[in-house]
Amino acid sequence: MDPNPIDLVCQELVELVTEFLSDALAAEDRVRFEKHLLTCPPCTAYLAQMRTTLELAGERGKAAPTKNVEQELISLFRRWHQK
Repeated sequence: MDPNPIDLVCQELVELVTEFLSDALAAEDRVRFEKHLLTCPPCTAYLAQMRTTLELAGERGKAAPTKNVEQELISLFRRWHQK
């Protein structure tokens, strides 16, 4: 039995996840994407991981490191570089 050509497969979902998260998918592709999520727990988990990653990356850029952290990182790099 051949897969339904209007159904989205996991690889396609992975390729479209960035567009989905940025609301750049065409309406018909969004429907296919969301329909696939209803039947595929691994892809639903993947989407959740991508959302969390983007959230954490966004938060990371909000606060500059303190002077102590910056100095510690420089010190660690210099010690590593001398090895």
